[in-house]
Amino acid sequence: MSESVDSESKVSGNQANIPARIRRELDIDDGDRLRWQIEDGGTLRVQVVQQRSGTFSDFEGYGGDKKTDVTSEHDAWGVDVE
Repeated sequence: MSESVDSESKVSGNQANIPARIRRELDIDDGDRLRWQIEDGGTLRVQVVQQRSGTFSDFEGYGGDKKTDVTSEHDAWGVDVE
């Protein structure tokens, strides 16, 4: 990863977009946090704090053989209803 950046973004309403190339290179995704620090000489350092942990972070999907109909069984899947 190079130290110089060849992308810019415009501030609008006190918000700035992160250019797509930088998001891809740093694997920035929805829910991630950015930690801001002003260094000597006015250099701005931004650290990406990835939020990839939690209840479903390791969930790879249902691998069983039971067929479900998500439109009718969305809230009841896995619950035996008589």
